[in-house]
Amino acid sequence: MTDSPVAPVQVPGTVLTIRRTGAYHTITLVAPGVAERFRPGQFVSLAVGGDESSMLTRRCFFVREVKPDYGGTVEIVFAVRGAGTRWLAALRPRDILDLAGPLGRPFPLPRHPVRCVLVGEGHSGAALFPLAAVLRQRDCAVHFVLGGADSEHVYGTRAARRVADSTSVTTEDGSLGQQGRPEDLVAAVVDEVAADVVYACGPTETLRSVTRTAAKYDLPAQVAVEEPMSCGTGVCMACALPVIDDEGVTHMARSCVEGPVFRGERVRWDDLGTIPFDAYGAPRSVLPGSLS
Repeated sequence: MTDSPVAPVQVPGTVLTIRRTGAYHTITLVAPGVAERFRPGQFVSLAVGGDESSMLTRRCFFVREVKPDYGGTVEIVFAVRGAGTRWLAALRPRDILDLAGPLGRPFPLPRHPVRCVLVGEGHSGAALFPLAAVLRQRDCAVHFVLGGADSEHVYGTRAARRVADSTSVTTEDGSLGQQGRPEDLVAAVVDEVAADVVYACGPTETLRSVTRTAAKYDLPAQVAVEEPMSCGTGVCMACALPVIDDEGVTHMARSCVEGPVFRGERVRWDDLGTIPFDAYGAPRSVLPGSLS
């Protein structure tokens, strides 16, 4: 297992570089204190919009890489989807923004060398690369399955081929690798490499399917969810999802604090976006018969 996460820090992050990576943007920030505390699977939150912005909520991003350079650098990858990410994409070297991290619970790590399948879709797959680096340090076999809508939306194929024992790629339009989605290849790869564990990061449907495939092989699945986060610290409750605990009781877990990494089989995928009637603390108004 991983070491317990240490307390995050809030620092001014200085933009070192910003570049396009296919359909995505990659920013490297000088953020002393964050890099040395980081564990694979954790994320950072950024204040966006500048001093005059009306965008009050922060934006949260998985971490692609950390390095000790310049006192500690943090690299994130993101897609432009709204005003906040458009503002980020327009930053220039030496710009400064407010950064907090590392946040959340990291991926559990195996104590002994095992065979690992890492499944990523879109730019969320960036979160798997620091994990892959640590797994290789522990003499684990690493097999990537990466996908996206098209070749521009698959992240990290070259990097994956450098670090992994094998890399399988799929696109929905067939422009790169096999046509389909990442989950379409997981069973074949798990079977071929005799996997011991599956790690995944991507959209909900991908995580749901990967979890079900792992369960068929009786394998643990560790998944990093993409639930939208506003505060990143557990205050706003915007990212809560139903998760089953060790006693079999469903709790509404905050992705930013109890996650973003969860055991896939513990997440109630079909109940996302709801408070199940049997969840601990569920309001009586959602209990069966409460309206009779």
